[in-house]
Amino acid sequence: MESSELQQFFYMCDPNRTLNLGDAGDRRYYIDFSPVRGSKSIESLKRTIARLSPHRPTCQLFTGHIGCGKSTELSLLQTELEKEGFFVIYFASTQDLDPADVDVTDILLAIARQVSESLEESRIALPMRGLRGFVKNVLDFLHTPLDVRWEGELLGGKVSASTDGGLEISLPVGIGKITAMTKNSQQQRSRLRNHLEAQTNGILDLINEEVIDAAIAVLKKQGKKGLVVIIDNLDRIQDRKIRTSGRLLPEYIFVDRGEQLRKLKCHLVYTIPLSLIFSNECEAMKNRLGGGIDPKVLPMVPIMDRYGMELAEGMKLLKQMVMTRAFPDRQAEERLQLIGEVFEVEETLDRLCRVSGGHVRNLMGMLYMCLQEEDPPISRPVLEGVIRRSRDRLAGAVDDEEWKILLKVVREQRVKGEAEYQLLLRSLFVFEYQDKEGNWFGINPLLAETEKYKKLMMVSRSAWD
Repeated sequence: MESSELQQFFYMCDPNRTLNLGDAGDRRYYIDFSPVRGSKSIESLKRTIARLSPHRPTCQLFTGHIGCGKSTELSLLQTELEKEGFFVIYFASTQDLDPADVDVTDILLAIARQVSESLEESRIALPMRGLRGFVKNVLDFLHTPLDVRWEGELLGGKVSASTDGGLEISLPVGIGKITAMTKNSQQQRSRLRNHLEAQTNGILDLINEEVIDAAIAVLKKQGKKGLVVIIDNLDRIQDRKIRTSGRLLPEYIFVDRGEQLRKLKCHLVYTIPLSLIFSNECEAMKNRLGGGIDPKVLPMVPIMDRYGMELAEGMKLLKQMVMTRAFPDRQAEERLQLIGEVFEVEETLDRLCRVSGGHVRNLMGMLYMCLQEEDPPISRPVLEGVIRRSRDRLAGAVDDEEWKILLKVVREQRVKGEAEYQLLLRSLFVFEYQDKEGNWFGINPLLAETEKYKKLMMVSRSAWD
């Protein structure tokens, strides 16, 4: 590889980098795994919005393992809906929220900020006087003056002259100041939540009337089909955080307060913690927040079937994902001819794909660690060193009780209830896959390579026999 290609390859292999599929440059790196995942979740989300758009807003739920590619797929959803003629706002909630301590009013304010900011950037001016007055009152309550300077017009997050000669604040600036303060101060968060709790329905009404309804009216005059808001990273809300009511934080947000989150009058896509799929509250959440529709789950890329046979198509797509990061402008078959420039032998690439278990961030993470140690072509000893360190780090987190549960999941290929989820899926000890027979669970291949697992399996097989 040439020096410029190597530098770009290293950059594109960063496991923390999410592809922006609205960008033509990033789109070159996208690999469509839907033919092998056993689920066309993004197509389903898109069709629901497109088909119901003239009649009513929709609220859909999306989840999966952290690192399985949800953000990239949501970027694809945004791009596809924009092609269909929708005005789409996608944002990562972690920009405004602390996933360890969040409330419904925090989420509503974050949505209001992101929507109003996108409208301003698109030169869509809405009065929103009620919301600006609300934000000013909140800032006064927090004893925080808005530090802005006179600009003469409402543009780019500044201020403008109001009819009474005073200053009219830009909504994104005001809300941004509130969210920044409360995100960094638990005391301020508590004060504000106590102040706003009784006003939640009023806040919803203001957002609907002054932002969403008004924006949709303008957008439709511009030929747009509607407004879609995609809120990513809400799946990171901590599923072990217990509120004073005794409820886990995800259950409080998405079940107890789900009806309020659903009241925003535009098309909504919320990411939710995977734990809720295994909770006794799943049906309640589905009915209150999801409108009775099952959440869409993004499974792993399958490289083995439930019977232990390798799946050639899944392996082929994972190999293409790696090689596309090196040679995005080459044809698929041509890339495979260039494997020798990235790996000393093709078997090294095969080994990387198999041990990833189809978890795309894990695969990219191990590849990135290899590149930190040597330039391509990557040697087998370097890859094995990375695998060994990753394996030992993961295995060190598994206690004896969890090994017993792991063996049961391997035998039954099922995870039962929230307790097993917390022990196994949350820690990436097991992965979820889908096929024509339904969903099934398999052990993380890194753990399958440990001596502990091999010995336990020998004992278990003797007992089964």
